[in-house]
Order: sequence, then C-alpha cells, then structure tokens
Amino acid sequence: MDLQDFDVETEEREIGPERRCVVTRTRQDKAGMIRFVVTPDGNLVPDILARLPGRGIWLSARRDVLDTALNKGGFNKAARGVVSVPADLPGLLVLAFERRVAECLSLARRAGQAVAGFQKAREWMESGRVPLVVEASDGSPEERARFLGWRDGKRTPHGFQGTVIMPLSAAALGTLFGRDHAVHIAVAAGRLAELLITETERLAGISGRPELIERANA
Repeated sequence: MDLQDFDVETEEREIGPERRCVVTRTRQDKAGMIRFVVTPDGNLVPDILARLPGRGIWLSARRDVLDTALNKGGFNKAARGVVSVPADLPGLLVLAFERRVAECLSLARRAGQAVAGFQKAREWMESGRVPLVVEASDGSPEERARFLGWRDGKRTPHGFQGTVIMPLSAAALGTLFGRDHAVHIAVAAGRLAELLITETERLAGISGRPELIERANA
C-alpha cells in the first residue's frame, strides 16, 4: 500500500453513512471504520464511538491500513501537521474493541437478549430466534462443532446457519454472565446482535484475525 497519492480531503463534511479512508481512498460505511481526532495539543485520539468533537480522520478497520498510516506518516498528512500517536496504537485499539464487544454483550444479557450455557443456548438456537452465537475464543473446536451441530468444523444442513463470533476468552465471557467461564452464548435478533457482529468485524480486522468471525452463508 502506497501513500504517494495521499491527499486527504479534510474539507469533506462528516455527513451521511459513508466516510473516505485516508489511506485506501475508498468510501465505506462508517460503522465498519475507525475514527480518530486530534486534540488541540496535537495528540491523536481513537474515537471508537465516533462522538468526539473535531474533524475526523477515518481509517478502514484493517491492520495493514493502520500499519501504513503509522509507518508512512499518514496521520501527520491527514492532520496537515505533526501529531503525537499513542505508543502501541494497534494494541490499544484491540483492547478498545474487546471492551466494546463486552459492553454490547453485557447490554444484551441485561435486556434478556443473550443466554449462556450449552443447554440454554442450544434451546434458543434450535428455536430459530437466534441469528448470532458467541463462542469462547479459547474453547475447544470439537466442542464448538458439537454445540453448533457442525461436522469437522464445517456447517451442515441441519446445524446452526447464523453468524458465529469468537471475540473473547471463556473467562472474559464468564465475567459478563456471573460465572467462572462461559463458552456458548446465544444472542437474539435485534440491534445488539447487529452491533456485536459489527464490533467483532472491526476487532477481527484491526487485530489481523479474520477467524474471530464467521458470517452466515460464508
């Protein structure tokens, strides 16, 4: 990826559902991108929720795009000046998206839209009300396949056909559901399920781990 034609359109107004990535120059749905702002004292701040005041610097949620911006002065060019970039920005973003996923999943639990445990989650899944299953990232692939009704890690006609995400460890999921660990979680259809998928896509992209999400009909 080359920044030789990097000419940020800083005068673009932040309106509508799409933004232009300052590295790839492509316009995308802003929900799947990452916004940054520069503080008055020149510090670059990730704006995960895209709510901070100031003109945004938008990047595709991909590790290679972030690396290009870091290694080739992309943020300086976007800001048209020298900015102070946080140390280990990739790691900070991964942690931020993990927290964001945890927040969305906690909201789903409190709203009665998520349930943990092999039997309960399986009952929800088999009822047809579940478009999303959350699996522990450190869970057994064999156990995951058994729960989903898949064979050899692959979808089967009678197994779960929705989206599967694996953003957090069993211990982290357990904390959200008041137990030592949680491996299988079913999430009902709705806005929170959609947010969980979007945020896990951003996490997978910025961490360079596409295996964290398997979309329906993939």
